[in-house]
Amino acid sequence: MKKSQLFKSIGLMMTFATMMFLTSCFSEDDIQDLLDPVASFQIEVSTDNFLEVSFTNFSLNADSYAWTFGDGGTSTETDPTYTYMEAGTFTVTLVASNTNGATSTFTDEVTITDPLAAQRALIGENGKVWQLVADNSTGVNPLQVGPTDRSAVWFAIGDLCSRECIFDDTWTFNTDGTFTYENNGDYWYEGGLFANGSESCFEAIDANYVGPGGEDLTDWNSGTHPFTYDPTSTSLTINGGFIGLTKAGTDKDSYTTPQPSVTYNVAKLVEVEGAADTLVLETDLTDDDGVVFGYWAFTLVSYANASDAVIVEECPTSEKTLFDVVNIDFESTSNWNPFGGNDDAGGGMVMSVIANPDASGINTSANVGSLEEPDGSRFYSGASTQLDGYIDFSVKKTIKFKVWSPIAGATVKFKLEDSADASVATETDFTITAADTWEEFEVLYTSNDQALYDVIAVFFDFDPNADQSNKSGARTHYFDDIILVE
Repeated sequence: MKKSQLFKSIGLMMTFATMMFLTSCFSEDDIQDLLDPVASFQIEVSTDNFLEVSFTNFSLNADSYAWTFGDGGTSTETDPTYTYMEAGTFTVTLVASNTNGATSTFTDEVTITDPLAAQRALIGENGKVWQLVADNSTGVNPLQVGPTDRSAVWFAIGDLCSRECIFDDTWTFNTDGTFTYENNGDYWYEGGLFANGSESCFEAIDANYVGPGGEDLTDWNSGTHPFTYDPTSTSLTINGGFIGLTKAGTDKDSYTTPQPSVTYNVAKLVEVEGAADTLVLETDLTDDDGVVFGYWAFTLVSYANASDAVIVEECPTSEKTLFDVVNIDFESTSNWNPFGGNDDAGGGMVMSVIANPDASGINTSANVGSLEEPDGSRFYSGASTQLDGYIDFSVKKTIKFKVWSPIAGATVKFKLEDSADASVATETDFTITAADTWEEFEVLYTSNDQALYDVIAVFFDFDPNADQSNKSGARTHYFDDIILVE
């Protein structure tokens, strides 16, 4: 037993001596070469660019590396940073090798998630440009307003050329949560909102963005503003500026100043590969009790190729016949058509020429125009006539007219329109100061109104704040002597 233990002790001592000898004969690098590599890495997705991934190499006993990133991409860097082309889940493989040809393989998965995936249809990859659709031949209107049940269209642009300056406007939704509105140097004067004339296109300088009472309207000029898009509730809220139409707000037909925010319902957002994408935004019209009775709709498109955009030119005016004589006195034949009434089209209304029922004071004419409204008439009821040409305001700039109303305090709206496009219009409201007597009103026009209008419309007992309710009780209005004077 003692002899066996001695031999064991001698053996251990010889083994230890051998190891010490080997250690003294080999360098640290030599020892490393004798060890097999171990591949390992960690993954970190960039917080600034969700497609960018950094790989930190923790491999041991290796001096060369071969990466494959699962989408065809490769690298031989020690700690590569790789940018994927799209979201998805990818298998990443690292093969670590040493100089002896020994290898080790490590595999892991990386999931690339687009945080803005739900918004890409609106914002694109690097911002997406939208503009109003410039072709209404298919019945799709760039601007449209109507009742909630979609039974009628109260207004839509007829001749797009009448508002040509709105069709080069662009709204670019950026990936940073802002949108940029660019009017490209001109803007559409919306009736009653601006102080610089009648409805037409004007130069887009801040000096022109002033309301009739001096209101600051510059927030409707070109600019960049924040937006929030919630695909779940299909709502788009902007904080500043406008989309489609300046005056349309979240729940009102017409605001006279820019709103701090406007929320649109995204009624449609469709992408078509290689063609134009479509975006339809809508706002509600509500009455004083908060009941929704109508909508504004704005249809925009985004072209895959900018060269496909439709160009709208200004309407030609050379074919318009001009005349500087307007004298409607109902002493001769005059063709007036009622509108509104019980069915929007003038149902129940009677337009006629009758003997003057009150030939006294400022109006002793033999005949006058008479408009009878039935009980339950629309609040916007009235009558209109088309002239034989477009009014020449180059010299004579004032139109006078007389009205006899049974209601003191009623609003009379006098409006000029273009028969080819009712959106080309200008209107002025007047207040009846006394019932059952003739009153005369006058409207001053400017050179901006030249050759634009060939329709005259008069609304009686018009409520500018109406909630689409109808009038109670039948009534008759008289009007006369619509004359253009210097």
